[in-house]
Amino acid sequence: MKKILFVLVVLAALGLAACGGGNAVATVAPVPAEYAGAKSPLGADASTAGAEVFKTNCETCHGPQGHGDGPAGVALDPQPKNLAVFAPTVGDDYLYWRVNTGKEGTSMVAWKGVLTDEQIWQVIAFVRTLK
Repeated sequence: MKKILFVLVVLAALGLAACGGGNAVATVAPVPAEYAGAKSPLGADASTAGAEVFKTNCETCHGPQGHGDGPAGVALDPQPKNLAVFAPTVGDDYLYWRVNTGKEGTSMVAWKGVLTDEQIWQVIAFVRTLK
């Protein structure tokens, strides 16, 4: 009887662990060499201009506070990242790379050639202010 109870407890624990992925931090891809180590050349004051660029180009999917809840984002699969939670976990180089090249398998498009480098860094400065 004790063995059966032990097996049931172990199986229940494994089941709960498997279901607990909602709070798990996903592994991020390594930043390619051409972007690795990139740091913003702009100061924190760039976030004001970045807010405008974000509103025009990113808010539809990521939402006004970057929570991934924009009107277009709710229909996407996978849904856009919650930038307020995700951005603090990665470096400037990762964000710069992803904004430039997008992300395959998602609706995140490449903004390189659409936005200037300065606008991309402004958006990153703004994203860093999200809570």
